[in-house]
Amino acid sequence: MVDAHGNNLVFLLCTPRSGSSLATVMLQNHSKIFATQEMWFLMSLLDLKSAPRRAYGGGAILDRFFNGVLTEEMFTEACRSFALQVYNGLLRGGGGAELVIDKSPRYYYLLEFLDALFPRSRRIWLIRNPFAVLASYKKLGAFRGEALDVARMLRSPAFEIKAVDLTVGLLRYCRYFARPDAYAYRLHYEKLVAAPKAELAGACRFLGVDYEEGLEHYGASRFSSKSDLYFSMGVGDPFVADHAAPHGDSVHAWKEILSKQETELYGRMLGAKLFAELGYGEELEEAEKRTGVRFDPEPDRDLMALRTRQFTEATGRSWEADYRMRTDLPVRLSEVQNAPEPDEPLLHSQIRQLQMTVRTLEQRLETGILEQRRLRSQLAAMKRKADWLKSAIPFGHRLSRLASVMAGGGGKK
Repeated sequence: MVDAHGNNLVFLLCTPRSGSSLATVMLQNHSKIFATQEMWFLMSLLDLKSAPRRAYGGGAILDRFFNGVLTEEMFTEACRSFALQVYNGLLRGGGGAELVIDKSPRYYYLLEFLDALFPRSRRIWLIRNPFAVLASYKKLGAFRGEALDVARMLRSPAFEIKAVDLTVGLLRYCRYFARPDAYAYRLHYEKLVAAPKAELAGACRFLGVDYEEGLEHYGASRFSSKSDLYFSMGVGDPFVADHAAPHGDSVHAWKEILSKQETELYGRMLGAKLFAELGYGEELEEAEKRTGVRFDPEPDRDLMALRTRQFTEATGRSWEADYRMRTDLPVRLSEVQNAPEPDEPLLHSQIRQLQMTVRTLEQRLETGILEQRRLRSQLAAMKRKADWLKSAIPFGHRLSRLASVMAGGGGKK
């Protein structure tokens, strides 16, 4: 079972279209591993602190409760308790599975929160050639009849979540996994489809389970109870079910799918250094040869700043700059395991109540200051409008007199 530290919990992390559906369908074929296609629910837990509009109202009240009454520690503990109920509930119905995989590609949104919840969870980073990822977006768009304009999407000044995935999301994962860690493992898509047995055996060793023969042949167990649940969700890569085992058909398809303009545009955005760090130096050289362009080492920082700002404005959340994976964060086991409170429980309770009161008052004060600024801005705008109307009144009087004179003169000038 998953414990409060995150033991027996696995996060499969990557940007969308990186091959996570294929990796998961093979791993969930293991007798000791349970996985669904995608979960995403940790993002919903974190977003409780950013109360959206609801039919029953109370947005300001909810905001004050989650960001004022509840301390950060209380909120994290409550979310951990909920997540544990979810993960362990899945394991109880998982036919003897001991590990649960949460495969949610956009978890780059909450890496700090993930580490605070389950610092000892295992984290697999699935890496794929960025040009192939971009081509996969384009291929999926054509499959759905959307005819995705990749160049427009990448260039658009408007918010587009796919553009965030392809830029800021990828860089967030690169920084998060920058340092080697016993709880982190790199899995390359190209190696996985070329030698699935060897790569899956390595992933199993990292997870602490033995490789089971035939994991890569996920089609052989297509109608097992776990596999039925996996495919019943209907999310993830729609092409996985077309095959019974991994294949390398899409490894080099980006060369035909992407135009030279699209390849150059995306290469300039990410910068040459990122391709080298991910292990795609040969693919970078080929892209530069096809486009006739040498990409700068560094990414387009202005674009990355724009996409980050757009995403934080759209979600109400902010990120820690250059955040790296952390496995040393403390977990309050006494709260999770319903153990007795520490010594002097009354004093401890009083201190917590005072902390909550202070946070609530601080938030009300901040809200009041923001409201004052809004009202001052509105008042200034009304004054400017009134001054403009006053200045227009004498001119209006002159027009009236001129009209009277013209009327009295029989229409003559």
